[in-house]
Amino acid sequence: MPRLAWSLYAYQLIEPDEQLDLFACREVRVHLVARQLRLGGHTDQTLCGGLLPARPRWQALEKPWLRDSRLCPACLATLEAQRQGLCSNWADG
Repeated sequence: MPRLAWSLYAYQLIEPDEQLDLFACREVRVHLVARQLRLGGHTDQTLCGGLLPARPRWQALEKPWLRDSRLCPACLATLEAQRQGLCSNWADG
């Protein structure tokens, strides 16, 4: 089976706003979301499994964000696992 090409372009950031959504992470963290929605996948969740805020502020993922202290550690770990090919698909986390 061919391996999927990995790039930062496949992901987006969600930045928290002043009022944290009741269903999202209650910490001021930046979360990652797969840009390409998959059929049968969890389209309303971040890489760490958290729910998306009601009105997310999207931003392109760039390399400096990977060193930002506000980046959710679980999202970063999932991103690294996907980059290394340890997850068989995007929804595995």
